[in-house]
Amino acid sequence: MKRAPIRPDWWRKTFAGAVLGATLAFALAGLFAWVGPGGIAAPEKSQFVMWSIAPVWMTVFGFVWLFRTGTHALLWLGGANLLAWGLLLYVRG
Repeated sequence: MKRAPIRPDWWRKTFAGAVLGATLAFALAGLFAWVGPGGIAAPEKSQFVMWSIAPVWMTVFGFVWLFRTGTHALLWLGGANLLAWGLLLYVRG
């Protein structure tokens, strides 16, 4: 069985990585802030959480090009966003 090559859906993949990657990075940083060591009020934690957003976002943005189509990227990152934001809202109570 021959696999289809990765197609360059540039616009959709760029949108998915830029917008959905950013919102996913924000949600993951928020989850770490609330459930990480010391909880939300831990000293110096805000700096770590703030600076962790960019590496997570850029990692997602870099790997978005490995999806076969832009639609797959949108669906997977959209689902990951729904899950992460749902968990964040649940954790915050």
